[in-house]
Amino acid sequence: MIRIAIDGPSGAGKSSLAKGLAAKLGINYLDTGALYRTVGYAAREAGIGPDDRGAVVKMLENTEIRAAFEDGVQMMYLNGRPLGDAIRENDISAYASAVSAIPEVRAFLLETQRDIARRESVVMDGRDIGTVIMPDADVKFFLTASAEERAERRCRELAERGAEVDFNRILSEIKERDRRDSERDIAPLRAAPDAILLDNSGFTPEMSVEAALRLMREKGVAIPDSAEVPAN
Repeated sequence: MIRIAIDGPSGAGKSSLAKGLAAKLGINYLDTGALYRTVGYAAREAGIGPDDRGAVVKMLENTEIRAAFEDGVQMMYLNGRPLGDAIRENDISAYASAVSAIPEVRAFLLETQRDIARRESVVMDGRDIGTVIMPDADVKFFLTASAEERAERRCRELAERGAEVDFNRILSEIKERDRRDSERDIAPLRAAPDAILLDNSGFTPEMSVEAALRLMREKGVAIPDSAEVPAN
């Protein structure tokens, strides 16, 4: 069994790296951010502001959130209803960041994540995987890239979905989210002391996966031959 933790700021390419590693290693990928996005989606749907802590906590009393793997793909369910890409809408990012700072929300989702890590090989990405959720992970990465590059990536992603794109606004949102995530009292964004730092500025998703696999092999982690780690 192998458990891999990937942390880093918004837009650093954590999910792309996690999915790529999971595919190469033949294990499941749990997008923990999707759990918080689901809570944020539930709050927005209920007409609750993301900073209304009391209302969000009260909402959790009648909320069931479940993650399931279907043909290797993670699906999020809210009270038994599949959400699909609805949790990827741009304004849900602000909701997710806000609700993730609420201790009761983190406690609500913590056991779900740890239970999966106990039962199977998994790659998880988020902001506190290596420090809080899975501190005993076999491998920990802290992934980053410049704020400008992360904003450009987000713009491309939104444009591909046909959404309106405003680079300056998205850059401002990313910088604000970085500030909020790093300064919050509960599980602030920071690299675990034993995390492998990987700056993927200028990397394609494939290059990030290759770099991570190479670093894992250098660390002495057993990598299947099928992973095909290119030589430097």
